[in-house]
Parts: sequence; structure tokens; C-alpha cells
Amino acid sequence: MSAELHLVLPGALDQKTGGYLYDARIVAGLRARGIQVHVHSLPGTYPLVDQEAIFEADRVLAGLPDGALVVIDGLALPGVAGSLMVENHRLRLVALVHHPLSLELGLSEAQARTLKLIEQGSLARVQRIVVTSPATAETLLADFHVTRSRLGIVEPGTDRPEAPAAGSGTDELNLLCVATVTPRKGHLILVEALSRLTDLPWRLICIGSITRDPVATAAVQDAIARHGLTGRIALMDEIEPAALQSQYHAADVFVLPSYYEGYGMALAEALSHGLPIVSSNAGAIPTTVPADAGVLVPPGDAAALAAALRRLLTDAGLRSSLTAAARAAASALPTWEDAADRFAAELAGLEPALRRSLARA
Repeated sequence: MSAELHLVLPGALDQKTGGYLYDARIVAGLRARGIQVHVHSLPGTYPLVDQEAIFEADRVLAGLPDGALVVIDGLALPGVAGSLMVENHRLRLVALVHHPLSLELGLSEAQARTLKLIEQGSLARVQRIVVTSPATAETLLADFHVTRSRLGIVEPGTDRPEAPAAGSGTDELNLLCVATVTPRKGHLILVEALSRLTDLPWRLICIGSITRDPVATAAVQDAIARHGLTGRIALMDEIEPAALQSQYHAADVFVLPSYYEGYGMALAEALSHGLPIVSSNAGAIPTTVPADAGVLVPPGDAAALAAALRRLLTDAGLRSSLTAAARAAASALPTWEDAADRFAAELAGLEPALRRSLARA
């Protein structure tokens, strides 16, 4: 009998945000190990769910066979929360938490409080919880009533490039930011910081969805125009993996001023390309980015971000030092093969057939 599991998540698996990319790579890795993975894509709005989301989540969980091993992406927890009170008695449930939804920027106080209560209740009803960083694990232990015995950590993998980034090769340095345009990712602060550096030669390319949060995108576009940076900052939307790799290869500095990250897959990808990093000291970022490979500033501090960027733009020696440290750190990053092995091992305690699959691998 082969190992089998069900993955439940909002929307399609092929979306290009960090959480969906993680899920897709884990699914591919598990399937490569002979494990059957059934993906259930839920319709409706998330994380502030509508009735369609709740109805379809109930229908999907109710339709799974008794004893099924079910991995629920953390973004789906608000939709399945009600079902878990019924289905946790007959299903083997695992929550995959990329970062707590209640920590997302842009929520009202009431919305954040409601999401936290939903997450706390949902996590209490699953048998196992997998998170993507030690920092997220500590957050759940401290604030979400999670016990360490039910908690496992599987950090994202990276694709090792054939060669480190070559950079622009010119005096005008290429800054790269890879992130969906949402308030949490800090694009507005980045535009504000760069407006103070117009005396220096640079250009910024931002890659990430500009349609997931139209209000946030409009605010960033307005800020770019207001500061007269239209010719120097480009919002490129999502691009295909090969094109994204080309952007990493042509970059001189990677910048991501997030207010919070549960891990920061784009930061790990930047390390794998040997890029010096400017980011914030929020969430898991200080554990993802070694101290000697990047300059980290307080989140939301435009002046500190501008000062850090000015240092890197004007100090070739500093960039060289950070690059060397990034390349050294890259050698210790897990691969996606490692991540799939660790994820399977986290599930093995709930699925005997999966343990046998791992023994044969």
C-alpha cells in the first residue's frame, strides 16, 4: 500500500507567492518519492473568508475518507476552522503554517484579533503543526497555545545556481526586490528611502504580483510618481522562474524591507546567488540572513533603510564583504530535496505507509 495524503489550500497551487511556491515544491518532492498527493484547491476569499470559502471547505473535508492524512495550508485555516471541530475526530490533520495570518499588515485590530482566535482554535485541533522557520515556531509557542511536542520545522529549500550573480557591470547598480506588493512587504518604505538617494546611480526592479492587492499597488505607484522616480523604479509583476533567475543574476544588491517574514524565501534565494542584502530585522529575517551577509534595519524606518542603501551603493568594499559572506552562507542552505525529505519525516509519525516509503527511498 502506497503512502497517500491530501493538501488543502485556497486557490490554485501554481501561484507565485512564497507560500504557494513552497507548497508546490514540497508536493513535487513527495510525489517524486512515490507518495500520492491529492491537491484540493478551495474557492472563495482568504484569509477574511466569505460563505463560498466556508461551504467549499466543509464539503471538501467532509468528502475525505476516514483516517485520511490531510495537510492544511495555514492560509486555509479560516475557511476550515468550523469543519475541524467535527472532522478532527476521524481525519489525521496537519497544519502547515508559513506565518500567522493575524500578523499580516493592513488588518484592523478587530480583524487581527479574530484571525488570531481562529488560528489558535484551529491549531488546537490538529495532530501536527509544521512551520517554515524556528522564528515562526517560537511565535506559535509563545502566542498561539501550541506545545513543542506537536511542532516541527521544515525550512524551504533553494535552487543552487550554476554561478553567483554577475551584477550590472556598470556604475548604475541594480537593486532587486522580489515580493508581492502588499503592505507587509514594505514597498512604500523602500520608495521613500530611495527618494533620498537620487544623487546616486541606481535602478530598482520590483518583481511580484501587482494584482493581489490593488490598493497597495496603487499606493506604491503613486509614491513612485510623486517622488519623480518613474524612470528608476519598475514594478514588473510576476515573471516565469527562468526570467526571475536572470534578474537575480543581473542584480548587485537585494533589498526587502518587510515588516514581518515567517522565513523569507526570496532572501534565501538572494543568498544562494551571493547577493549582498538590505532588509529588516523583523520576524525570521535575522535567522535567515546571517549578520555578515546583510544590513538589517528596523521595519518601517525609511531613514535607516536609506542610510543602509547609501552605504552599499557607495562602498564597493562593503558589498564585496557581504557577497563573500552570502556565498559562504549559501553552501549551508537546504535544497528542495532536503526540504521534501524533512517534510515527509514530519508526517511519518501519522502515516505508517509513509514511513515505509521513506525506508525504501
